[in-house]
This record gives sequence, C-alpha cells and structure tokens, in this order.
Amino acid sequence: MGYRYRGGGLRGRGINMHDLLAGLNEAQREAVTSTEGVFRVIAGAGSGKTRALSCRFAFLVEEAGILPGNILCVTFTNKSATEMRQRIHALTGDNDTGYINTFHGFCVSILQEDSSAVGYPKRFLVLDNADIDAMLQILYEERGLSLRDMTFQKARDMIEIRKLVQEPDYYKDMIDLSLEVLRQKYLDAVRPADMIFYGYLYQEKKCFGLDYNDLIKFTLHIFSQRPDLREKWQQRLEYIMIDEFQDIDWLQYQLMEALCGYHKNLFVVGDPDQTIYSWRGADIKYLLDLDKAYPGTRTILMMKNYRSTPQILAAANSLIDKNQYRIKKDLIPTLAPGAPVRCHLADTQEEEAKWMVEQLRSLHEGGVPWQDMAVLYRAHYVSRAVEEAFLGAQIPYAIYSGVQFYGRMEIRDAIAYLRMLVYRDDLSFLRVANVPKRNLGKRRMAALRDYAAAHDCTLYQALLDNLEEELFQGTKARQLVNLVESLSAQAEGRPVSEVLTAVLQQSGYERMLRTEGSQERLDNLAELKQAIYTYETTCGEEVTLEHYLAHVALLANSDTGERGDKVRMMTIHAAKGLEFPHVFLCGMNEGIFPSRKVRTRQAMEEERRLAFVALTRAEQGLSLSAAGGRNFDGAPRYPSRFLLDIDPALLDCTGEFSEGLIREARAAIESSQRDLLAQETLATLVPGQRVRHAVFGLGTVLDVDLEKAAHVIQFDELSTPLWSHADAGGICSRANGTGLGKEQPVNGAAVP
Repeated sequence: MGYRYRGGGLRGRGINMHDLLAGLNEAQREAVTSTEGVFRVIAGAGSGKTRALSCRFAFLVEEAGILPGNILCVTFTNKSATEMRQRIHALTGDNDTGYINTFHGFCVSILQEDSSAVGYPKRFLVLDNADIDAMLQILYEERGLSLRDMTFQKARDMIEIRKLVQEPDYYKDMIDLSLEVLRQKYLDAVRPADMIFYGYLYQEKKCFGLDYNDLIKFTLHIFSQRPDLREKWQQRLEYIMIDEFQDIDWLQYQLMEALCGYHKNLFVVGDPDQTIYSWRGADIKYLLDLDKAYPGTRTILMMKNYRSTPQILAAANSLIDKNQYRIKKDLIPTLAPGAPVRCHLADTQEEEAKWMVEQLRSLHEGGVPWQDMAVLYRAHYVSRAVEEAFLGAQIPYAIYSGVQFYGRMEIRDAIAYLRMLVYRDDLSFLRVANVPKRNLGKRRMAALRDYAAAHDCTLYQALLDNLEEELFQGTKARQLVNLVESLSAQAEGRPVSEVLTAVLQQSGYERMLRTEGSQERLDNLAELKQAIYTYETTCGEEVTLEHYLAHVALLANSDTGERGDKVRMMTIHAAKGLEFPHVFLCGMNEGIFPSRKVRTRQAMEEERRLAFVALTRAEQGLSLSAAGGRNFDGAPRYPSRFLLDIDPALLDCTGEFSEGLIREARAAIESSQRDLLAQETLATLVPGQRVRHAVFGLGTVLDVDLEKAAHVIQFDELSTPLWSHADAGGICSRANGTGLGKEQPVNGAAVP
C-alpha cells in the first residue's frame, strides 16, 4: 500500500531516504512505507521497533510531505517520548517533532487548548500522588478520619476504582456542579469512603486540579459533547502511531478510537509476549483483537532479533511457549552464536550472590566493563544478599530506579531504633522519635533542642529530663522512653535478630506499615531479619548489638550512585525497554519469581511474560540463578517453574539438580496450579461489580481477598460493608455493573 504524496516533502534537510530504507529489513521497510489504513505490527523483543517508528515518522515528513504537527506518536513513558524526539530530530533535522507524547501528556495538550469547553482554565493543575496525599491529609483532619478508617494507599485505590468502575460518570459532578454544591455533597457524606471520594472531588475542583484519570475522562467528555472540537483534532491528526500497544487500557483505547475516526490512519506496535502491566489496566486483547475491531487491518510480523545471541533467544522462546494465551511465534536470531545460557542452583542466597560475584569478576577481568553487566530481580528485597556480596568483594554497583537496600527508609528506621538502644544519639532520635506518630511535633522538638543546647546534653536526655513537664503531657513520649530503656536492658546477650523483632513490634512500626498497606516495606524488613540471622550464624556467639551496628554502618555508608562504571541492579519492570551485554537474573525461586502473590492462571502467564522480558534484555550472555535452603519462615526453597519451563538442553547448568529436589519442586508447582484453578471463580468478581445476596440483597463489591477466599461488599440496605465468603451459598454476580442482567452463581452458590 502506498502513501499520499503531498508535493515532494522536505528532502535535503535530513538523511538520504534511500539510504535509510536500504538499511531496513523487509518487515521494517513494509512498516515504514505502508501509510494508509490500519496496521498492526507484532514486534518481538530486540526487533528494532523504535527504529521503525522513528523512520516511519521521518518517511511521512520527508517523503510524503506531512507536517510534523499533523502526526501523533504515542509512547508510554516520558523518557521514551524524549528519546523518540531525539531520534526523529536526528533523522529530519527539524526541531518540530509534532505530537510525540504519552496519552496523558497529549490530553494535557488538548485540554490546554480546549479546557474552556468544560469551564476549566488553561492553567489547571496536573496532580501527582504527593498532591493527592496532601488533599487526603486535609480531608482526614476536617472529617476526623484516621488511617484505621482507610490508609492513604487504599484511599487512592478506592478513588481510582470509583472513578474507573463504580462511578464512571463522576467527572460530570466536577464539570456541572458548582463548588458550593459539590462541597455540600462532601459534607453530607456519612460513610468514610464517601467522605473521602466526594471530598477529593471537591478539593480537585477547588484548585482546578486533574489527576491522571481525569485527563483522559475530561478529554473524552469534550469530544462527546463538542463534535466540532473532536473533528478539529481528528482532522489535525492525519497519522496516529502508538508504541507499546500491548500496555493500552480501556480509556486509552477509547481515546485512540475517537482520534482516528476521520483519516483512519492508525499504526500500532506491540508484543503480546511483553504484556506485564495488567495490574494497572492493560489488556492484551486490544492488540490481539485489533483486526476484529478494524476489519481490513494489515498485520506485519517483525520477528528478526538484533539484540541477543541464538542461545539466549532459544531459551526465551522455550520459556514463553508454555503460555497458552498468545500469538504463536518465535524470535529469529540474526547474531552469531555466543555462550550458552548458564544456570546455577546455590545452597543459600549468600552462596548464590557469591557465585554471581565470581562470574562478574571473571567477565571484568576478561575486559568487560562493569556497566555492561546487569543484575535483575523480581522485587527489590531480593537485592539485599547481592548488595552485601558486592560490597564485600568491592564490586561497584548502582541501583536503577530505586535506592540501595540499606538506604531504604524502613531499613534506616529499623537501624536507627537499634542505635537508640546503644547510643541514644541525636540523629537516630530525630529519625524515630515521631515514627510512628507520638505527637512529638515541631514545637516540642524545638523545645528539646533548646534544652539540649542549654544543658549540653542529647535530645533523648532532654526528653528524659522533661517528661513531667506540661508540654509533653498528652504525648506518647513516655512510651518511647519505656521502649528504649526496657529493650536496652534486655539486649545484652540476646540475639540481634530477636532484639530487632521486639523493637519493630513494640514500637508499633510494623503495625504502622501494615496499616499503610506497605507490603514491599514489610518484605524489606523481613529480608533485614534474614540478613541479621545469617550474620549471627556465620559470626558465632560473639555477635553483640554493637558489633552488628558497626558492621551495618560499613554497608550503609557505601557510595552506590548510578553514575560511572558500575554493575546495574534493578527490578525486571524497571528493565523493560533496556538492554545489556550481560544479564544475571537472580532469585529464580518459587514464591519469589513467580511471586507468591499470584492467584490466577492469567496472572501466572503474566509472570512468565515478565520472565521472558528479563531473558530478552540480554545481548551476549545470560545467567539464571536460584537459591536452595529454607525461607525465613522455615518453608523449603524450590527452583522456579520458569527454570523448569526451559528445555534442559538449552541450559548449561553448573551442577546436576538432584532428582529428589526436582520431584519435590514439580509436586509443589502442581499443587500451586490446582490452587490457581480453585481461585479463578473467585477472581471473576472484581471491585465495583454489582452482586445479589440471598439475605442482604443488592450490593457492590469493594474488595476481594484471595487469601481468605472472601469479598468485602457494601450492601445497599446496610450502613457498613460486610465480609462475605464465596462458598457461603448466597452470592450471585451480575453480568454487568448496573444491577440488570443475567445472574451467575459464584462457586456453585445457588441463585436466590
């Protein structure tokens, strides 16, 4: 299919187009030069999709004569958008790179031009999570709410669920209601969830603020109510290109449909095998079923991989082939054969990290720069043992998109509590005195500083001397003092791991994190306990709290900035879109990767896609590793099913896996698969769905607890939500969210 010629284009400013096309393979060239109509490009990892997108933009400008301002190119991150602009500028020589942006960024452009259609000024605020939390703080103080009513994290999730699922027309209140009426709706609310939701809408309108959900909702509303404005943007955007289409959600899909309705020139690029964001609304079906939505869609397969060796691709193909819901395809290697994919099963996490150190050092001594090596993991807490091994071996490293283990807030807080038991130093006191909240705010802390300066003592001593003063009545200062004094007396001769457990429990710190819903931080604290236990067992009975604090100070004081020649460490999600000559994927254990939080077969397929993404980050060398032994809770550690998914002939194992271990691992995996099947019916009920109960009548699902196999439901006739077990025999789900339609029994429950 050809292109519409616009009069010779703008040749001569950028590169020679003939040379550009000559450097593309057949599939890439087809993608670049096919302009009119709907195109779906299935682009495998490392297939040059970013190059194809950039060249297509340049082709439209240089050859077809399309103005850059008439082209929309959507990426999924601001970083990707910046890189795309740089590429296109290098190709065309033109500073005008049109609309190259994220969906949300492009909506900002639309609203800055047309926000008057909804009564909003052009200078509206785009709200981030910090802004949302600040609003929530105001609401909680105004209405006397506490974190026991709802944590900030749950409040943000609740607001998003209500906006996207339960009350999708919420934005009409923000647009149509006056500020006074919206405030009254907030003040009339009785339930905490309603107070928070309507109060949040009021706060948004009060400052003309829009969060990410609002940006697309408001844009779609303008397009639905103002056909003239919709047509203006449709006519302006002659060509629409969307990268990472496998990550698109329902609202973004609607926006795409609205924008391409005039010229009908749509070009999407994606890889269903790299769909790893369903937890934030991405749906693989939009890519897989695009040809059904747009008959006549042409599909282009870009399977030639220019990144990885044949050995790496063979392992990745073997792994992802175990997924059922996918387009069957294999990445095709173009590079010369390289080293086999290595696989190592260590006895412990520490031994796993030690093996990685040996491999990394060997590569470095062979001339490979540290920065050409990356360590990937499923979750940040897995990095603890690796970081300690790197520090001990003096291997420079940098944490990408995160902070080093001993620099994380919860770890620093825990260490500060331990330091208080020994040193009572001011730095530790300032860090933990009001964490959790003890009503020791700025005024009282200022008084302590003044007293300490006048009497030449520590802040803690100042607190001891002033406990009976009126200023500290009504605070929890005495609880802090009692905690420090009692645990300090008990610490001598007691294992450090036990002391830490007592500190975290008795201080209320762990309870605070559970209340906030900070599971990742709790996981990090569990990893710290494991690290201390390992240190104790390897150092003998001589270990004291002072010894450990000196040891950990060396770890925490290390400079691990991101710049320079350093090994890169990051989660797999952070590695999406990146590539490295040598990749080490560690923590390949059941319960770690795949995550223990997986509850459905669909979620397990996404975990496998995540593993596929990890493997395909590697260019020249790939090493997979797991640790044996037992977890901190005493459960045995088994190698990941993803290791067992790969054809053994494709792996160069450092030692033979014992038949007994493999047999036990497969039995555990089969048991897990049965559990996933048992949970699937439960998982079909989602927050926001309307249900009917035999006793309580109609209600709305607020939350699903897969661990308890239960739902939290707000019934219409009851003032407070109730827990309802799926097998209780009285719940029937609705086919839609309106309360009308065919009823379906849940887990075999009888339809009332």
